[in-house]
Amino acid sequence: MTIIVEEERHLKDILKQIVLDPKCLTPAHVVGGIRSIVRGEASDAQIGGFLIALKLRRIDSDPEMVAAMAQETLLGATVPDIGLDGKPREEIGMIVDIVGTGGDGWNTFNISTTSSLIAAATGLTVAKHGSRAFSSNCGSADLLEGMGCNLSAILPVHVARFLKEYRYCFILANNFHPSMHYVKMMCNELAFPTPFKVLGPMINPVVPHRAVIGVNSKTLGPVMAEALRIMGRRNYAVVCGDENLDEISIAGDTHVWHIQESGEIKSYTIHPRDFGVPAHPLSEAAGATLEDNKATLHRLVSNVLEERDIAVRDFVLINTGFLLYVAGTASSMEEGATIARQTLESGKVKMLLENFAKASYTITCMCESSQPPS
Repeated sequence: MTIIVEEERHLKDILKQIVLDPKCLTPAHVVGGIRSIVRGEASDAQIGGFLIALKLRRIDSDPEMVAAMAQETLLGATVPDIGLDGKPREEIGMIVDIVGTGGDGWNTFNISTTSSLIAAATGLTVAKHGSRAFSSNCGSADLLEGMGCNLSAILPVHVARFLKEYRYCFILANNFHPSMHYVKMMCNELAFPTPFKVLGPMINPVVPHRAVIGVNSKTLGPVMAEALRIMGRRNYAVVCGDENLDEISIAGDTHVWHIQESGEIKSYTIHPRDFGVPAHPLSEAAGATLEDNKATLHRLVSNVLEERDIAVRDFVLINTGFLLYVAGTASSMEEGATIARQTLESGKVKMLLENFAKASYTITCMCESSQPPS
């Protein structure tokens, strides 16, 4: 997908045109605005005005607009070279991700983060895109850093080595999207989620071959799926729990928009029973503080569960199982959940997490001042 911008324009000029003639807004205007911001020529007021204009025009309900924003943001990302030791990317094999938009208000445990670790321990190669908390108590990066991972040290040059040696790498958004610094600062100042919030799961610079992407609104699901299809993504599944949860729900139905290899988007509904797992109220899988979530993750990977952990474990199993199903590792969702449980109980996930944490402190070009946790 290529958006042609006839001429580079200052964001001020684009804003003027949008305000005077709102119906004129096109993907080219959006791309031009992002480029102006990335060049560092826009003021805070202009960036804020642009974000508000995009929100009021509800461009996050337009797949072409969303695709244009995501594609342009990716062009400004620092893309890691996945080739290794002179060998092409194909040597690493299929790469997957599992990630959500956040912002669903349910404040559940870090499901996708835990699922990404289990998936890697099963043998999949996972490039987990994520960031620190914005709308929850504990973001994916917060949890892994709390478990001893030095995520800030992982730069684009290190990604291939991590994927090859550990089948796992965390892609911390701050390290790979430097051009989005200006937008992020302004988004944090605004009291509402901007359309850029939708982009997070779409702009993994590794560009995984397959992915499960959670969205926080059932109306956003088909928009996200169509935007990904426009961007050329195939074998991606967009999911939304019936409660407007950005994960596969452990409490009941989840809506799926599955982009097939042909480009067709297949819509269907799944339930925990499809994974051979009982349903649980979402209240039993709630997240809490960073310290609480660290303790929960430690019990899960150590296979030392308390009664209160069962719902969280099952929640993680169905999300991991679905990723294995989408990746083709499992022939059914139930088989995927079974593989996930066997892997979790084997101790492989704990070993992976410990090895990844240690490696994050010993990678080349790491800051000399960083020291591994005691």
